[in-house]
Amino acid sequence: MTTLAAPKLTGRNRLECFALYAVLQGLPIYSGVALLMKLINASEFAGEPFGAAIFVATVATFHGLVTPWLGPKFPHFFRHNFEPVFADPTLSFSEKVSRWLAQPKSALQLLSNALLLSALAIGVAGMG
Repeated sequence: MTTLAAPKLTGRNRLECFALYAVLQGLPIYSGVALLMKLINASEFAGEPFGAAIFVATVATFHGLVTPWLGPKFPHFFRHNFEPVFADPTLSFSEKVSRWLAQPKSALQLLSNALLLSALAIGVAGMG
């Protein structure tokens, strides 16, 4: 019986995979963390200009680099973040996004992120 090996990630597919993980998953998560840190008035963020933006950009980039590498190796730990469709070389960029959005858990994830970010933004804006 012959088996097909998983296709290797090409440069373009690797870049698409990184961008999808960083923007669609990392950015909302770490934006919420930054808003929460502003809400509790953490000195690392509150006193530094662009401190939150630098934190979000750095950690979202790290998330985009690490998740495609560690997700297949440790599926139990990355079961909520790892998306095999992001690394599928047979799909175009828009097809990857469309298939990800068609999954029920993606809609729930986006809705919960939007509600959390909205609540945190109201809290931060209410601080004055």
